[in-house]
Amino acid sequence: MLHTLTLAALRDGLARKEFSGRELTQHFLDRIQRFDGALNSFITVTADQALRQADAADAARARGNAHALAGIPLAQKDIFCTEGVKTTCGSKMLDNFISPYNAHVISQCEAAGLVMLGKTNMDEFAMGSSNETSYFGGVKNPWDTTKVPGGSSGGSAAAVAARLAPAATGTDTGGSIRQPASLCNLTGLKPTYGRISRWGMIAFASSLDQAGPMTQTAEDAALLLNVMSGHDPKDSTSIDQPVPDYTATLGADIKGLRIGLPKQYFGQGLDAGVEQVVRDALKELEKLGAVLVEIDLPNSGHSVPAYYVIAPAEASSNLSRFDGVRFGYRCENPKDLTDLYKRSRQEGFGAEVKRRIMIGTYALSAGYYDAYYLQAQKVRRLIQQDFAEAFKQCDVIAGPTSPCVAFGQGEKQSDPIAMYLSDIYTIATNLAGLPGMSIPAGFSHNLPVGLQLVGNYWQEARLLNVAHRYQQVTDWHTRLPEAYK
Repeated sequence: MLHTLTLAALRDGLARKEFSGRELTQHFLDRIQRFDGALNSFITVTADQALRQADAADAARARGNAHALAGIPLAQKDIFCTEGVKTTCGSKMLDNFISPYNAHVISQCEAAGLVMLGKTNMDEFAMGSSNETSYFGGVKNPWDTTKVPGGSSGGSAAAVAARLAPAATGTDTGGSIRQPASLCNLTGLKPTYGRISRWGMIAFASSLDQAGPMTQTAEDAALLLNVMSGHDPKDSTSIDQPVPDYTATLGADIKGLRIGLPKQYFGQGLDAGVEQVVRDALKELEKLGAVLVEIDLPNSGHSVPAYYVIAPAEASSNLSRFDGVRFGYRCENPKDLTDLYKRSRQEGFGAEVKRRIMIGTYALSAGYYDAYYLQAQKVRRLIQQDFAEAFKQCDVIAGPTSPCVAFGQGEKQSDPIAMYLSDIYTIATNLAGLPGMSIPAGFSHNLPVGLQLVGNYWQEARLLNVAHRYQQVTDWHTRLPEAYK
C-alpha cells in the first residue's frame, strides 16, 4: 500500500520506477477525499495544481535531472504564504487572502519537486494547543476522533497520522510541532531558531516561531529538513551557515552518549502512564549504549509564565497589521476609520487571538513594560543559561513531550490555563532557541505517547541520529490508526 510507505521508501520506489509521481499524488488525493471529511485536517486541497506538479516532476525524472524527492506529495501548514492559493492561518481574518508570493519553505519544497496536496488546518494564527481555535472548525485525532490532535499544527499531524500525506510541514512557537506529533504518533522536529527561513510564514511571535518537518520516521525528517533548511537573505534571523546532509550520520553509534533527564520533567503533573512509557523508551536507549544522567533545569517552572508574556506581546505587535485596510477581512459599512479598525478586528479574530492580543498589549503598555515584558525576557535568559549549564553534563536532554495523552474535544476550552500547561515541557526549548523533537515511544490509555529530545544549538543531526537508532530497535513509529490502514 503506497500510503504506508515512508518518504525514503517512496523516494526509492520512484527511482526504481515502481510508480510515478502522478500515481502517488492521485493515491493521496483519493485518500483525502475519502477520509478527511471526518478529520477536517485540510482547509484547502489543491488537487489540480498537485497533479500538474506531479507531471512536471515525472518529466524531470524522465530527463534525468530531478531531485531525489521529486514527485513525492506532502501537505503544507496553512501558515505558509503560497502564491495563487488561499492562505488563511486558520482565521476568518484571512479567509479571502490569496497570497501573491511563496514563503521560502514553499519555494524550497517546489525547487525539490515536492508536490503540494493542499494547506492543512491549524489553530488560528498558531495560537492553541488543541487545534480547536480554527475558524474552519476543529481537527480530529485519527487515533480517536473524540480527542484533539494537539496544536497548532494539528491539521498537519492528523493528515500524516491518517496517511492522507506521507509528510507535512509545521511550525513550532511553544511546542506546536512536537506536541501534536506526540499526540498523533509522529516524528516532529523543531530546528534551531534561524535554521529555516521565516520569510512568508505568517508571524505569531517572531523571536520564537520556527518551521520544521512532521513525518513518520527520523530518516524522513532528515530528508525533509535537508530541503527546508538554508540561509535566506530575505530573513534577517536566518543563519548564514552551511546545511549538513542530515541523513549522513543517522546510523552512527550512540554508545557513551550522555542523555540528561531534568528532574523537573518527571514530577507533579505528569501522567503516570506517560511517565512509564517514557521511562521504558529511555531503557531502550540505555541498551544501545547511552548513559542516563540526572540534570537540573531550575528555572524551567517559569517557562510557561515567561512565554505567555513574551509571545502575546510579540503577537500584539505582529497582528496589528490586520486592520481591515490593506488585506484580509473588512467589516461592512464602517462609519469611520476607528469603526473600521474596531469592527474588522472584533469580527475577524477569534476569542483566543483576542485574548492574547489583549494580554500582549497590556504587557507592553506604559507602566507595565518593565514589570512584565522586561522581567519575562530576564527569565528567558536564565532559562537559556540553565540549558547551557546542562549541556556541560550531557549531550542530549530527554523527557516527555506532553504531560498527558490526547485529551477530549472541548475538555480544556473553558480553561485557558489548563490548555497553556499542555506545553509545559516544550516551551523552554523555544525560549532558548534550541532544537527539539518528539518521537513515537509507545501508548498509554490506547493513545500515543511521545519522547522529547532536545539538543544544543545546531545539533539537529545528533537528535536525528538518536531518534533513528531508537526507531531501528522499536516499531512504535510504524503503528497506524486501525481505520486508516
